[in-house]
Amino acid sequence: MEWWMVLGSFILALLLVLASGFPIAFGFLMIDLLGALFFIGPMGLQQMTLQVFSSLATFTLTPIPLFILMGELMFHSGIANNTIDVIDKWLGRLPGRLSLLAAGTGVLFAALSGSTLANTAMLGTVLLPEMRRRGYHVSMAVGPIIGVGGLAMLIPPSSLAVVLASIGHISVSKILVGGVIPGLLLGTLIAVYIIVRCWLNPLLAPRYEVAPANFRERVTGLIKYVLPLGFIIFMVLGLMLLGIATPTEAASSGTIATILVTFFYRRLTWKMIKASVIGTLEISIMVLMIVAASNTFSSLLAYTGATRGLLAVVENLSVPPLVILICMQLVVFVMGTFMETISIMMICMPIFMPIVKMLGFDPVWFGVIMLINFETGFITPPFGMLLFVMKGVATELSIKEICYAAAPFIVIEIVAMTMIIAWPQLVLWLPSFVQ
Repeated sequence: MEWWMVLGSFILALLLVLASGFPIAFGFLMIDLLGALFFIGPMGLQQMTLQVFSSLATFTLTPIPLFILMGELMFHSGIANNTIDVIDKWLGRLPGRLSLLAAGTGVLFAALSGSTLANTAMLGTVLLPEMRRRGYHVSMAVGPIIGVGGLAMLIPPSSLAVVLASIGHISVSKILVGGVIPGLLLGTLIAVYIIVRCWLNPLLAPRYEVAPANFRERVTGLIKYVLPLGFIIFMVLGLMLLGIATPTEAASSGTIATILVTFFYRRLTWKMIKASVIGTLEISIMVLMIVAASNTFSSLLAYTGATRGLLAVVENLSVPPLVILICMQLVVFVMGTFMETISIMMICMPIFMPIVKMLGFDPVWFGVIMLINFETGFITPPFGMLLFVMKGVATELSIKEICYAAAPFIVIEIVAMTMIIAWPQLVLWLPSFVQ
């Protein structure tokens, strides 16, 4: 069978499984199983078993359940409100004050939760009612929350970044650290957009009288409610940057720090621990099955010659490597409008990574670009997950209004991707300090 027929049959089968509503991890493993039987024969089952075992029996995957546990503990502890109040006191009378508050706290909690859905739901639940009460336009109330909610995919602790690194055989520590500056860049672009838009049209975010807070109150709140969260961030990111901890050790220290902080705030209850552990087990099992299925898929593509055939076609194309990179990102962007992120990652990474290595692109740089593209898919109509999360929070708004509010932030994501493609050091500078 020709390589393109093999590749096409695999992709068609995957799309049919996705369209049927069958769980993606089980569907992918089923296709791997049938592919192994068809192309290798009965021995393919033994090879597949060995491949699944080798995919999961690796130290690089251990940060995934720990990062997920961190996010579950932060979400169920409900310590966001006090932190938001403290940041609110520092903003003064800036244009679009509550929208800026959403942007600032969204970046902070992205560095704590690692979950885009939890980040968006939390910000929407806490801030959206106040924004609506103050007369904020939908674009300035819903848009910033959706735009900044996806940063949890990019800024560590990001379990999706670890999954992408595992599937693409990229350094876990470098891709985690590499997402920091792009995440801060996106947060800055969102803040600049809010200020400029609200300065040009003040009716989008009406100003209101703010209860005065003296410098002592602000500093006290910062020490009491923000500094402990900074301690968690340091125990994850700081230890990796200093070369003291591996990603697994950083995830462990971050989890311990999260437990200590929730205990400090007197939120550490058996009920909260039970809910966090159950959520962690459910998500971790599904994620690890997905990693095993995707790595097995990659091995099947290599065995059948589909990877070699695709590389030969790309090598013979008389176009600059940058054009191929842009085409790959366009494919991911289009898929993001109707497919879930993990599904796209499972299909694309085993196909794209050999091309990336052949063209000489830095895998960490490419991985961060992919994460931003996945993040864009989370807010792109008609099937962006964060749009539906926001609909669940803001039941009085139509999905059309939410989609219009998200549109400018899709453009901001594309601008950030363009900047990173133009200046790779935005991604590669921090990882250069990691061994």
